[in-house]
Amino acid sequence: MKRSTIFILSITGVYSAILHSAAWSVNNFLMTGPKAYLTFSSSVAAGAHSGMEECKFQFGWERWNCPESALQLSTHNRLRSATRETSFVHAISSAGVMYTLTRNCSLGDFDSCGCDDSRNGRVGGRGWVWGGCSDNVEFGEKVSKLFVDALETGHDTRALINLHNNEVGRLAVKDTMKRACKCHGVSGSCSIQTCWLQLAEFREVGNLLKLKYDQAQKLEMDKRRLRAGNSAESRGATAETFHRIHATELVFLEDSPDYCTRNASLGHQGTEGRECLQSGRNLSQWEKRSCRRLCTECGLRVEERRTEVVASCNCRFHWCCTVRCEQCRTLVAKHFCTRRDSAAPNHSRQRSRAHRR
Repeated sequence: MKRSTIFILSITGVYSAILHSAAWSVNNFLMTGPKAYLTFSSSVAAGAHSGMEECKFQFGWERWNCPESALQLSTHNRLRSATRETSFVHAISSAGVMYTLTRNCSLGDFDSCGCDDSRNGRVGGRGWVWGGCSDNVEFGEKVSKLFVDALETGHDTRALINLHNNEVGRLAVKDTMKRACKCHGVSGSCSIQTCWLQLAEFREVGNLLKLKYDQAQKLEMDKRRLRAGNSAESRGATAETFHRIHATELVFLEDSPDYCTRNASLGHQGTEGRECLQSGRNLSQWEKRSCRRLCTECGLRVEERRTEVVASCNCRFHWCCTVRCEQCRTLVAKHFCTRRDSAAPNHSRQRSRAHRR
């Protein structure tokens, strides 16, 4: 199945959840007019997609590599999990939706939104004042809440954890914003600057949330009170626990499963057949250890496969005005995780040293 088809199916699932499990929010939103809803919904779809693409990048060389099935933002009528990985999916998806809505607002795609000029004219610091066209993150935050948070209709612990992690993603967008300035003064003296806030690259948001994923806090709760579900006792236990959690911390409730092995019911493919990196230019230490993490520590062996790659080379410019290239063939070595010939050794002790990703 092509990636575009998979994406369409994933987004269709998200919209289905919106239309069925959060009808109240959709009805309220439609009060501004169906055209407005459809305009925003296309940005929501693009934002969710960019969030999942960033998720795939951040986890490209880990045991859990953000499969398509991870885009399940609602706990409504689903197997509700609250693992460390789920916390990241909620945060990065929520951030992606807010980021895209904010950016599209600044680009003038929405009639009901424009620059944030609420601070223009105020002194911001020594030698500079607020001005220009700041990205309207308040708008992006407000609309993203209407779409993403509306998917959580319950008030049990898992739903509240998801809402908390959604907010962590939105705060990451705000925390990575940068100040841009323009100089003013006689002959370019820059005696005074006009400054505004603009979105950082979305990669910076992903990097920040990946760091928060590594530092995520597990909520330790009374199992008896947790089993009470959506009761007053369960909500009380949750409120007590969240009182000790910082607003910018990702939280999770359940330990991650063993991502080394395939589990079709949970949508985990395992690491067999995954590509890993052994050598190459500009590789980080984390990438260089990917074969050990994905293969060796999962009881698999590393298999080298050589494939022929055809690429343009020896290109020359000919007057006037074409570029002609030759076709060069090179052998490229790639490495994959495959089963051992004999029974795999016990590797559970090795895996317990790190998060089960």
